[in-house]
Amino acid sequence: MSTEPNRLFIPALAPVYRSGHDLVETLLRIVAGGFLVIHGAGKIVDPFGAVQMVEGLGFYPGVFWSPLLAATEFFGGILLAIGLLTRPAALAATIVLLVTVYFHWVQLDQGFSGAEKSLLWAAMTFFFVIRGGNSQSVDARLKKTF
Repeated sequence: MSTEPNRLFIPALAPVYRSGHDLVETLLRIVAGGFLVIHGAGKIVDPFGAVQMVEGLGFYPGVFWSPLLAATEFFGGILLAIGLLTRPAALAATIVLLVTVYFHWVQLDQGFSGAEKSLLWAAMTFFFVIRGGNSQSVDARLKKTF
């Protein structure tokens, strides 16, 4: 997105937009990762607690998928928040979130209203699959990216 003053309705805002670009993107990454950590914290304490739920979605054996779900949300959230292995962490989170879209929309027959939050989160994590970590990420500090 260009913030050239001649393309803006209020050209005086160009420096604000330029200076806030990385900060806002970093904030979004930290919030997305942090919320995944919070959501996965209960699962990481009891990694086999979701066995029946994942098997109910058709993921067998549940003793494999339940801890993987817990690790994806908890550790993937940490990686996303700090911007380390940003793309793989965001991809794993996106896949989990798309499964929750299916769960709410199809299995629970809640339609869009039930899947809306998962769709929003999947779009957010998919943004980081494509974009990766920015200059304020561990990936950037290591000068490595996936």
